[in-house]
Amino acid sequence: MASSTVENYIKQIYALQFEQGEGGNVSMGELALALKVTPGTATSMVKSLAKSGHLEYVPRVGVKLSDDGEKLALLVLRRHRLVELFLVKTLGMEWHEIHDEAETLEHVISDRVLERMDDLLGNPVVDPHGDPIPSAAGVIAKRDLTPLDQCEQGQTVKISRIEDQEEGFLQYLESNKLTPGKAVTITNRDGHAGVMSVVFEDGNQCSMGFPAARKIQVELAG
Repeated sequence: MASSTVENYIKQIYALQFEQGEGGNVSMGELALALKVTPGTATSMVKSLAKSGHLEYVPRVGVKLSDDGEKLALLVLRRHRLVELFLVKTLGMEWHEIHDEAETLEHVISDRVLERMDDLLGNPVVDPHGDPIPSAAGVIAKRDLTPLDQCEQGQTVKISRIEDQEEGFLQYLESNKLTPGKAVTITNRDGHAGVMSVVFEDGNQCSMGFPAARKIQVELAG
């Protein structure tokens, strides 16, 4: 098993590549900032990972995961997201307090325990925040998601993924029941004021600004 440091670098590079689209290179500045290390520290680790075949590194251009690096990244994501779901569904923890626990456990859980956990949870495809859980074969499902703030008035959508998983924002969503799986209809969208309102299937309503809605990804209901 790779060290926790190696896994953290690989996982972060994967996340940054995902944000900017397939085939993109991650700059050393972006990587260092995301990992909260100095550029020199990041460069030293990247050179080591390039020698081990986990990534391709081009000075002044950036880094890109190799096939082996992507395989490892998906395995770490699978561990992290299954652990998060286990902490919520089985241990009853709140979804805003599970990230740090999963960050620790993802590096030490064995494959045997992970697969037992997967079976116990019913082989889920998404974690509590709506992030896709890679399969044991390293396959990650593709979904066509749209930020809620881009939806039109009168449209009915299903909340599918929360982009911002900062604790305070998750608590805000929880208190307003804006959680993955919930269907809502946009009842008002004011582009000038930058606010929108939604109504749930049970008739409850919620209003929010575009900045908050932009962090909620949805798909068409049904």
